[in-house]
Amino acid sequence: MGKLVYGGTTEIGFEDRVLAHLQIVVGLKLRRKEGFFFSWRDEQAVGDGRSAIWIDPAIPLLFRYSGGRQPSINKQWLEQLTLSSNSAQGLQLTEEIGALGADEVNADTPPGR
Repeated sequence: MGKLVYGGTTEIGFEDRVLAHLQIVVGLKLRRKEGFFFSWRDEQAVGDGRSAIWIDPAIPLLFRYSGGRQPSINKQWLEQLTLSSNSAQGLQLTEEIGALGADEVNADTPPGR
């Protein structure tokens, strides 16, 4: 399991596949210097509730992956996450959607290849 390190001190555990999708969506927002909320459902071990953080270009973020290989990217899920990031509620992490395989791209491969 990888970690999103927020503000240099807070570590939030996510699977590498989830982190790869989050890195793309968060990167798109921060490139435009947009702040936004990011929320997710907590694991049962920490209370089974929901958590949210404010993501801002001034707050340091580190995406720490546990594995050495870049996960493939599910285009449908990426689009859904991107849409939610532009809503009033901000980016809400949802379960992965879409048919796996045809809509996946390897993040290491340039588009069109």
